[in-house]
Amino acid sequence: MAERDPIELQQAEHHEVSVPDAEQEAAKLRKKRRAKVLLALVAAKVVIGGGWYLLHDGDHVSTDNAYVNADSAQVTPLVSAAVTDVGVVNTQVVRKGQILLRLDDSDARLALAKAEADYLKARRQFTQTAANSGSLAAQVNAREADIGQARAQLASAEANFAKARIDLSRRQELASSGAVSGEELTTAKNAFSTAQANLGLARSAVATASATTGAARESLAANQALIDGSTIDNSPDVAAAKARLDQARLDLERTIIRAPIDGVVTNRQVQVGQRISAGSPVMTIVPVRAVYVDANFKEGQLSRVRPGQPVELKSDLYGGKVVFHGRVAGFSGGTGSAFALIPAQNATGNWIKVVQRLPVRVQLDPKELAAHPLRVGLSMEAKIDVSGAH
Repeated sequence: MAERDPIELQQAEHHEVSVPDAEQEAAKLRKKRRAKVLLALVAAKVVIGGGWYLLHDGDHVSTDNAYVNADSAQVTPLVSAAVTDVGVVNTQVVRKGQILLRLDDSDARLALAKAEADYLKARRQFTQTAANSGSLAAQVNAREADIGQARAQLASAEANFAKARIDLSRRQELASSGAVSGEELTTAKNAFSTAQANLGLARSAVATASATTGAARESLAANQALIDGSTIDNSPDVAAAKARLDQARLDLERTIIRAPIDGVVTNRQVQVGQRISAGSPVMTIVPVRAVYVDANFKEGQLSRVRPGQPVELKSDLYGGKVVFHGRVAGFSGGTGSAFALIPAQNATGNWIKVVQRLPVRVQLDPKELAAHPLRVGLSMEAKIDVSGAH
């Protein structure tokens, strides 16, 4: 076998080494081209997205800080009693007026019976008072007649006294001449004393009759004052008894507690046998067909938001496949931090500026709510169309 030239061997080795280097350089060039293409695509996407945002999203403001809320009704008894029956459970749908629970009505029934008796008694007392006026008027007339009789007796007593005085005076004049006996003079004196006493009695009788007549007139006036301008239906005593009767009936009706609104029973806190006090909450009724959304937008997003603007909303419950539609109903009177129990600034008055959020009330479409019910507290995404704002 012939030996190869050293120069040829060196060229061959160099050729073998150069082929892999060329392939590597080509691969690097291809990677660079791909990176440039990808960078160009990303830039184009950013430009297109930015343009779309300027053309479209510039007329919308959105937030995912939104939650379902409702004006729930808290059920509280108005009377104190023990629970005898609870007719609903949590998650149950109820209608307005439906019975939720019953309380022991024994005390209420007794109070009603007593109030009815007091009412009947008040009516009879008014009737009796009205009848007494006639009796008292007759007594006044009788006392006035007594005055006339006493005055007549006084006139008779005055006449008898005058006659006795004259008789005594004559006999005293004749007694000195002996024309009148001592016995006759004594009789005249006795007659005068009797007539004088009878005159005093007659005068006292007139005074007594006058006083009795005055008392009868005052009794009549007092009795008449109780019924003047009144009938049995509007008499103060009868009206007060009627009010107590109505209150007793109302308390009896309140032993049956009914749903104040349509909704779903939530947070039931009462059991059979439990004694509950008036005003203590026993359950909550949530009107799921009348829920709304409180969307907390940043203060910098609200310059073009106005009541009545359309809103699109999505719920985490249904995902993006269900879109709710609503309208801006109004704005809260202040941010959440403004009404916080712990103020944002500390005791020294130092303040760190934080972007605030203002709750915006969104009213939902009732038909969409009926088709896709929501519950209080669920998360929502809200986007307001502000294109119509100036």
